[in-house]
Amino acid sequence: MKNETNLNLERKLKPINVWSLALGSIIGWGAFVMPGTTFLPKSGTLGSAIGLAIGALIMITIALNYGYMVQKYPVAGGEYTFTKNTFGHKNAYICGWFLGLSYLSIVPLNATALGLVSRKLLGGVLEVGYLYSVAGWDIYAGEIVLASLALIAFAFLSIKGISVAGWMQTVMALSLVASVFILLIGAMINPHVQLSNLQPAYPDDKSSWASIVAVVAIAPWAFVGFDSIPQAAEEFDFSPKKANGIMVFAILFGGFVYIAINTITASVMPWERFLAEGYDWPTGEAVEFIMGKAGLIFLGIALICAVLSGIIGFYMATSRLLYSMSREKALPAWFGKIEPKSKTPKNAILFIMAISLTAPWFGREVLGWIVDMSSIGAAIGYGYTCLATLRTLKTNPQDRKPLLKVLAIVGALFSLLFVLLLLLPGMPSYLAPESRICLVIWSILGIVFYFWSKKQKFTL
Repeated sequence: MKNETNLNLERKLKPINVWSLALGSIIGWGAFVMPGTTFLPKSGTLGSAIGLAIGALIMITIALNYGYMVQKYPVAGGEYTFTKNTFGHKNAYICGWFLGLSYLSIVPLNATALGLVSRKLLGGVLEVGYLYSVAGWDIYAGEIVLASLALIAFAFLSIKGISVAGWMQTVMALSLVASVFILLIGAMINPHVQLSNLQPAYPDDKSSWASIVAVVAIAPWAFVGFDSIPQAAEEFDFSPKKANGIMVFAILFGGFVYIAINTITASVMPWERFLAEGYDWPTGEAVEFIMGKAGLIFLGIALICAVLSGIIGFYMATSRLLYSMSREKALPAWFGKIEPKSKTPKNAILFIMAISLTAPWFGREVLGWIVDMSSIGAAIGYGYTCLATLRTLKTNPQDRKPLLKVLAIVGALFSLLFVLLLLLPGMPSYLAPESRICLVIWSILGIVFYFWSKKQKFTL
């Protein structure tokens, strides 16, 4: 029988599957809670919309760099592969080490969000079997069981084959978009919803500029997930040239979903008065006011599809990254083994599942520290990709793309800005002390693993 490490991934992903993969990774639980906790309080209605639109444009600028590099290297690995082929193994290791945690941490983040869906829409029916509290977050056996079942089920779905996972992702992404459209139409035709409710455009205690910048500062992490597309490049059954358009449309639809949900939340009454009511979940209250229980059903569909598609999307992205690193001998060969029948990186997926199954036992507060810290991995991936584009353009003078050269420089500068937003005190996205400790620990582990890998004769 053919050796599992010599098998290849299978080209079965259609453009609609890849678009769904990206959109499902972009939109998660946060899109449905941030209107009440972040967007409206910090930026108002117009400030949020402009900030999200600017954030989407910034990410499109970066995505166009990814599109160019995918055409040059249409294989699994994305940023890691681009960096390795342009700057060598050591830089690729740095990129892969931080990017891997960024991807992996979002898998359990989405799985544990199922418990939040239960708390918001089902009256907390899974808050049974109280175990303990971690950092103020109550841990319930019922929620652990649900998250664990989801992680196991979607791991085996991901192993079953990229085609099966891709089409399930497509169904969920389309259901998500359709549900949001229905909620938006419901708000538009409701006689109690008035445009005047969207006033003031900005919070009274902030200038328009400060309001917009507050959302732009966090927008980059709102769109993390479009870069799952390059991870799947080896499984495209179409020309890599289409990746550009697919990424752009995924980001645009993601921006639409964010802005639509934010606008719906603000539309039921003057939004400052609405938030002052102190509702636990303003978006849910707004939808119920507009469309009643039927609206909550559509909101529930959108929420569940967003959460589940995020699990599938980041299972895929993380496993392909680990597979690529193994193939380049930056990780043990075990991670690169392919399931002979389904042609998927089975061991990498099982590893992600095993790590993710520990997360629900620590609670979302602790998981949030890791996710916030690992956001730096996404920024590092963006930066390396833009710099790789710049160098590749220089070494390929026949590719006359002066505009892309400008976009590569701009994208690299934005990537540096994203890192500074996380690390500089006083910045809107400055990491909490717990997240900074996690960053130091992960960096030390990376150094230790690097030198251990050299002793194991991995090629770094």
